[in-house]
Amino acid sequence: MTQEYSKARQLAETAFSKTQSQFLAKGRARTEVETLVDARAEKTLRLKRARLAKEQSDRSRVAAALVSRRAASA
Repeated sequence: MTQEYSKARQLAETAFSKTQSQFLAKGRARTEVETLVDARAEKTLRLKRARLAKEQSDRSRVAAALVSRRAASA
């Protein structure tokens, strides 16, 4: 059972369909961007934690070397 719509209705349906498709495409694009932003933030946090841990390790190693030099000198 196909219904025959007026020309104005057909144009309105076509315009609505196009608008709805654009809206859905924008939503998908926004979701993809949010996913990329979240992944970048997680990676940045992971790298920052690794850098801070390395800096702490380096400071501890330097402090230990200084202590051992002083002990050897004394």
